Amino acid sequence: MTPIMLELLGRSIWETLVMTMASGVISLVVGLPLGLAMVATGKGGIAEQRWINSILGALINGFRSVPFIILLVALIPLTRLIVGTALGTTAAIVPLAIAAIPYYARIAEVSLRDVDHGLIDAVRAMGGNRWTIVREVLVPEALPGLVAGFTVTLITLIGASAMAGAIGAGGLGDLAIRYGYQRFETSVMVAVVAVLIVIVCVMQWAGDRLVARLDHR
Repeated sequence: MTPIMLELLGRSIWETLVMTMASGVISLVVGLPLGLAMVATGKGGIAEQRWINSILGALINGFRSVPFIILLVALIPLTRLIVGTALGTTAAIVPLAIAAIPYYARIAEVSLRDVDHGLIDAVRAMGGNRWTIVREVLVPEALPGLVAGFTVTLITLIGASAMAGAIGAGGLGDLAIRYGYQRFETSVMVAVVAVLIVIVCVMQWAGDRLVARLDHR
C-alpha cells in the first residue's frame, strides 16, 4: 500500500472507532435505563405497570425489527435536523445510536432479570426503596452480564459502522467501498478486513477480561 493509502487507512480506523464508541456510549446511557424500566414495570417487578411495560416493549421491538440499512436511510431527515448533514462520521452516530439503544436495552433486560429475587426481597424487608434496590442489588449483581452485553453491542456497532460507509459515513466501510470495491484495489479490501478482525478481537478480549474481574461467582 502507498503512503497515501496508509494515511487514509489510519484516518478510517479513527473514524470507525469514533462512530463506534460515541454511539456505544449513547446506547449505554439510554439503553440501560430502558432495560431497568422493562424489568421494573414487568410482572412481579419493583414498580409493576404492565401497560407501560407493553408500550416500552413494543417500541423496542419495533426499532429492533427494522434492518439497519433501512433505518439508516429512513433517519436521514432526523440526522440532518440534529447535526445539519446526513454525510460523514458525526452524522452516522445518530442512526448507529438509535439502532443500538433498543439492542442493548434487551440485553440489559435479560441480565437484570437473572438477578436473584431473594436478594431483592431481602432489601425490601430491610426497608429499602426502589432506588436502593436498583443501586445496591440489580445493577451490581447484573454488572458482569451488562458489561458482556455492552461488549457485544460495540462489536455489532463496528459492523454497522462499516455498513454505514455505503452512504458516505466515512470509516473503514467507506474506504473499502470507494477504494477496495469501486477501484478494484484488493490490497485495500484485505487491509480493511484484517483491521476489522483485529479491532473485534481486541474489544472481545478486553470485554472478557473485564467480565472475569467483575464476576465473583
